Amino acid sequence: MTLYERTLKPLLFSLDAETAHNWATGALALAGKFPPALALLELAYARRRPKLEIEVAGLKFPNPIGLAAGFDKDCRLVHALPALGFGFVEVGTLTLEAQPGNPAPRIFRIPEAEALLNRMGFNNEGVEAARERLAGLRRRPVPIGVNLGLNKNAPEREAAERYAKAFSALYLHGDYFVVNVSSPNTEGLRRLQDKLRLERILLALQERNGDRKPIFVKLAPDLSNSELEELLPMLEKNASGVICANTTSSPERKSDALEDASQRRGRPVLPPFEGGGLSGRPVEERSTEMIRAAYRLTEGRLPIIGVGGVFDAEGAYRKIRAGASLVQLYTGFVYRGPGLPSAITRGLNTLLEKHELASISDAVGLSHRGPRADAARIP
Repeated sequence: MTLYERTLKPLLFSLDAETAHNWATGALALAGKFPPALALLELAYARRRPKLEIEVAGLKFPNPIGLAAGFDKDCRLVHALPALGFGFVEVGTLTLEAQPGNPAPRIFRIPEAEALLNRMGFNNEGVEAARERLAGLRRRPVPIGVNLGLNKNAPEREAAERYAKAFSALYLHGDYFVVNVSSPNTEGLRRLQDKLRLERILLALQERNGDRKPIFVKLAPDLSNSELEELLPMLEKNASGVICANTTSSPERKSDALEDASQRRGRPVLPPFEGGGLSGRPVEERSTEMIRAAYRLTEGRLPIIGVGGVFDAEGAYRKIRAGASLVQLYTGFVYRGPGLPSAITRGLNTLLEKHELASISDAVGLSHRGPRADAARIP
């Protein structure tokens, strides 16, 4: 058990989830304003590991472990987060216009399942506020991704133009961009995963993509493999990669997580709201299956960012071996604390040495490749 889990976590978990998040992000934002504090964090967490350096979609990453969108919605933590050892940071989800999101309560912990249930609803201050903050960055030690979504009240017919306007507004300040069409918390958004609708959005962005910055698409874990197979040829043509996967809206997975928690507590565990997306351990296996399918169907041609239920180096390595070039954290970061990214990179470095691999790139898709796959198997 880490120092965070013994000391800070009990305090934060005594608060409701959103209040705890605001306290934690407030502390990180404050640290980001003071170079001595950043230097101490870097000394403690941000060790360079050459074997973990990787190039994806033309961008160089100091390591493959990043922070997923949703934690730093309004670009307030981009100074501090790299000092914790992250190899990249994804901000947002950002919408063209500011919006408050869904009413609270809107996030619920299920500790017994190491899961979160949220219905945040793209609460953010909009792209103009984000542009001002990103323009004021003093240094960019790691790539910064910008995750874009659609305002709740936006007509579907305007989706392509709205995504494109948000993309243009932040174009100079993002190293890569993500089209989020998979959140379950904006009504109708997942319809934009339809092949023709999504193609229109991507074409609108590419028309404004003069420097050919990488554009990824974040997909839902609730897509079937046949739906994924239908989408991938279009994505290979019009996008730089995919993110597998967002939170799940599967009633079965939610029910299983809540039932398990209820059994362990000896009383019913019920969230204070309906709907929402589930993240954490309950989606780990499905997100890895989706990564494996996307890698196999594209024969490794389309870069994949894997996210969902990563709590340790072994979990990250499973996703990398399945085909992910990069891996993101969110729920694991909430449960395990600020030392998690450095613990994972340290563990990945050890796994590479154990399996006699020269770099993390050699591990990408390893489970698809013959005898070396068995040699690097993680139980």
